[in-house]
Amino acid sequence: MDFSGLIDNFGPLTVTGLAQGAIIALFALGYTLVYGVLRLINFAHSEVFLLGTYACLFAWGLFGLDQNSATPAVGPMLLYMVVGLIAAIIISGATALTVEFVAYRPLRRRNAPPLAFLITAIGASLFISEVVGVLTRRNQTGVPPIIQAKPVFTIGNTTVTNLQILIIVLALVMMFLLDRFINGSRLGRGVRAVAQNPDSAALMGVNKSRVIALVFLLGGLMAGIAAVMYDLKIGVTRYDAGFLLGIDAFAAAVLGGIGNLRGALLGGLLLGVLQNYAAGLFGSQWLHAASFVLLVVILLFRPTGLLGESLGRARA
Repeated sequence: MDFSGLIDNFGPLTVTGLAQGAIIALFALGYTLVYGVLRLINFAHSEVFLLGTYACLFAWGLFGLDQNSATPAVGPMLLYMVVGLIAAIIISGATALTVEFVAYRPLRRRNAPPLAFLITAIGASLFISEVVGVLTRRNQTGVPPIIQAKPVFTIGNTTVTNLQILIIVLALVMMFLLDRFINGSRLGRGVRAVAQNPDSAALMGVNKSRVIALVFLLGGLMAGIAAVMYDLKIGVTRYDAGFLLGIDAFAAAVLGGIGNLRGALLGGLLLGVLQNYAAGLFGSQWLHAASFVLLVVILLFRPTGLLGESLGRARA
């Protein structure tokens, strides 16, 4: 264990962890939204994110960005950002809705047992991942970074870059907007009503099928934004890119209290930071293992997670 390395690099590891955790947090929102309403773990959500990463890179390629391109100027960079976001949220949102319509809705109509939903979710995840793997010949797809990471300010030995600030701020803004939507809008009240008591909500005129479709769509949109942030930070993707990050996002949702939006944000940021501390202390090969040890320890003492309040009982 390298305690001196952890102490010496505490600041850089924290900032890097927050940027990574911001991506995980947005990813985790899809798990917590669906579970909050349906009590269903949507394991196909990792492929919703995966297709978002490909959609973003494909859109950048259509606008002339390839592996031989130089880092674009400010104007083209903003254009790439907007185009990538539009492409990713459209594809991720459409994928999430398709999974709901094709895989889950027929099971709900037949009152299938929970195990059937779980098996279907895993099957849908593997199917999408393998199709992408066949189409891409299991090769990586990537482009040069469209945003060159440049220092903005330095505190001690900790340098904070423009890319890290962009990722963290974007995640916080999207989390705030989603939280306001769920807690303050008419559609959001419908989501909370179905999450709390679907039968009573139906008696009050809430269309359960529309609410469920909305929840999948919102989760897909958040995954699409997370996919663009991932492309900005990592620069490459492949057919299994959503797998490990999806497990991290699921762990973050459970850690924060699955079914709680603010818990997903807290769990994602905390998990990202602690993963980096573990990498600095034990080595990068222990990064994912350490996060699950932490998850088990916290759940032993608080089984509902850090903010274990259900989506239906959440308050503004």
